Amino acid sequence: MTLHMKLKSSIAAVLMLGVTGFGFVTQANADAVDDITKAGAINVGIFSDFPPFSSASADMSIKGYDIDVAQFIADSLKVKLNLVSVTGQNRIPYLTDKRVDILMSVGYSKEREQVIDFAAAYAPYYIAVIGPAALAVKGKEDLADKSIAVNRGTLEDTSLTEVAPASADIKRFDNYNSVIQAFISGQTQLMVVGNDVGAQVLAKQDAIKPEQKFQLLTSPSHIGLNKNEDRLKKAVNDAVAKMLADGKLDESSKAWLKTPLNPDNLKD
Repeated sequence: MTLHMKLKSSIAAVLMLGVTGFGFVTQANADAVDDITKAGAINVGIFSDFPPFSSASADMSIKGYDIDVAQFIADSLKVKLNLVSVTGQNRIPYLTDKRVDILMSVGYSKEREQVIDFAAAYAPYYIAVIGPAALAVKGKEDLADKSIAVNRGTLEDTSLTEVAPASADIKRFDNYNSVIQAFISGQTQLMVVGNDVGAQVLAKQDAIKPEQKFQLLTSPSHIGLNKNEDRLKKAVNDAVAKMLADGKLDESSKAWLKTPLNPDNLKD
């Protein structure tokens, strides 16, 4: 082969490599927002039985605080919302395998951050002391000599035990239904539960007019997404910021959590 022919072959090879390389770069640079836009839908992983954040309504559609936020994100991206039911065990694999684009109701932890990324906190999750409006309780010192129902061995139990005065009468039960029943029947003066459980009581017990007295611990829920999806993370953060600014998050909190949204509860 002549030198001229070798040069032509080398140039052709370089050009072909360049085209192939270009195609690879283009494909690699395609991100979740491109995929969502192309599909015309965003796949959102939710717990399908997690009231008041997400659960079946009378018409069997899934509704709740999480659904309000997920719908707003879909609308912001101008795509359809596709809800995907997940469990605590499979939801991270669903995300990393790209069976869903984002996950709702994900608590932040350093361990999870090694696998997935976190968008802004959007939902309050906290453990609260709940009691009737007529009972004056403003802080942990007011728990002295009070009877308090709590679910045995839970984070609520640990949080309460750490702060309760020695004279507090902590009554431990084996499930949340028993905790709630003890409180509403008057067996205990107070109960300590997460705001998800508490919302159900606040909504239904008009006779004793229960209210949140104070919080023992706060750990807001984030939206989980895959790492290196900066455009999607910005889109989600922008949507949450807009809902916070225009009062839509507060409306959802009042509707589903039965209490106004305190922005401080969105801080880790």
